[in-house]
Amino acid sequence: MAEDKQTKYVFVTGGVLSSLGKGLAAAAIGALMESRGLKVTLQKFDPYINVDPGTMSPFQHGEVFVTNDGAETDLDLGHYERFTSARMTQRNNITTGKIYYSVITKERQGEYLGRTVQVIPHITDEIKSHFLSVRDDNDIVICEIGGTVGDIESLPFLEAIRQFRTDVGRENVLYVHVTLVPYIKSADELKTKPTQHSVKELREIGIQPDILLCRTEKPLPKELKSKIALFCNVSEEAVITAKDVDTIYEVPLALHQEGLDDIVARLLKLPPHEPNLSEWEKIVEKAKWPSASTRIAIVGKYVNLKDSYKSLTEALVHAGIGNNAEVILQWVDSEAIEAEGPGRLLADAEGILIPGGFGDRGIEGKIAAIKYAREKKIPFFGICLGMQCAVIEFARNVCGIKEANSSEFHPECPDPVIDLHPEQMGDKEKYGTQLRLKLDTRQKKPPYQLGGGDMGGTMRLGAYKCKLEEGSLALRIYQTAEIYERHRHRYEVNNHYRNILIKKGLKVSGLSPDGRLVELIELVDHPWFVGVQFHPEFQSSPKQPHPLFKSFIEATLNHKSRDRQQDPAIEMAAQLIQKD
Repeated sequence: MAEDKQTKYVFVTGGVLSSLGKGLAAAAIGALMESRGLKVTLQKFDPYINVDPGTMSPFQHGEVFVTNDGAETDLDLGHYERFTSARMTQRNNITTGKIYYSVITKERQGEYLGRTVQVIPHITDEIKSHFLSVRDDNDIVICEIGGTVGDIESLPFLEAIRQFRTDVGRENVLYVHVTLVPYIKSADELKTKPTQHSVKELREIGIQPDILLCRTEKPLPKELKSKIALFCNVSEEAVITAKDVDTIYEVPLALHQEGLDDIVARLLKLPPHEPNLSEWEKIVEKAKWPSASTRIAIVGKYVNLKDSYKSLTEALVHAGIGNNAEVILQWVDSEAIEAEGPGRLLADAEGILIPGGFGDRGIEGKIAAIKYAREKKIPFFGICLGMQCAVIEFARNVCGIKEANSSEFHPECPDPVIDLHPEQMGDKEKYGTQLRLKLDTRQKKPPYQLGGGDMGGTMRLGAYKCKLEEGSLALRIYQTAEIYERHRHRYEVNNHYRNILIKKGLKVSGLSPDGRLVELIELVDHPWFVGVQFHPEFQSSPKQPHPLFKSFIEATLNHKSRDRQQDPAIEMAAQLIQKD
């Protein structure tokens, strides 16, 4: 492995408890290293035995982030792409399921020559091979190890990173441990014992952390840093305060102020370049001190777990930054709309957004919200399932197709305006494999996707080309006739109904290159009404807000401004507030 010495590795682990922000810490380290002119990539190693999170409930795992090559991955990969210029692929998210499946497949094929297959060395060697698989021409590979030190599931990954330092040389590997220094309000004290115990567990495995990122509500005083350094066997300067911040995009700046990037550069013997953080400073300034605000109602079915829509909410934040506005999110349960109607629940919204999802729960509430947005001329944005619901609503209430629906929700409905594509109809038991082969021939099916009737890999996944129509709002927004956007869905607009939809005023403004798949719809006689079959939120970042989200937020600000002009009392009140 000597040839790997020019590539440096940073391994990020976590202790005490979950949800400490290892993913954000890894992403922020990547941002800081990029600001020094270095090329980085990141990996997430998840200890669960699922092959990927694609079949896991959003309540269990949160959002599934989709890459250009169609990998269904952990939501932390979204943070990696938002904080750095690195693009994630199937190689960037590895699970215990993938590792064991690969090893078992090799054993069945006789690759181990009759030897007994064990966790050490076979599982750990497989893990280490993934560290090396993404080095390419990257200066730094940042690897986040999921779970918490002490979890039995994480042990093979921790053993692999312990061995890896010996394999590639001490000067090429850095261990960063994210831990907790809780504040006990009744005693008015910060407590270091959880951090001490966490580091002790890590050292028992054979890993001595080089840097400690201490999550805390309050800054760590010097005497506490000295105490942690003494008991955890690290230098005092390597005890970093990772204090809570107002916006996640402030994390790179906060860690830079603590000197984290200088320590990483010195320990890894990297060039001593000064970082250029001016873009991050501008982003934080706009995020913390906006000049306007707008309220967006997100009508969904997973509203009690915000991580289910992580990329979506961040894309709205980016669009707010792009418009120098605060985006206030109003979470509305679509089942509540079913129960009491949209009027009261959506009355304060300047924009309405219907995100993606699966299944029939809450669908009629989403359709009612779309009807409300269409008739009240409120800016509307439908994404994936949101677009499909918009087509159903338009078919029912404008085209007069009263029983219009999706065959996903009602397989025997007489008017499935949303349906499986014809290629999927031949063998419904194996339609997933047919869809993968016929609609996504650019991808090779990974060895861990079992095919046939399996649940994994049965959707149109990853980036696809879309052609935009001349004279469309979409073309004005994108400023280019061809776009590539990421998909995650099974059902499509049924082409048997396309002509009547168009005739009644639904503009199909984006199609697949062969013209067979509807990718984007809009209404001409509406201030801003757009539905997309893809997930644009996966390609938004604070430095480059996605054009659709940016345009949507701009439309809601214009809508708010028009409402004020139409109501003199509101306009007068706003002027008085500005004077104060």
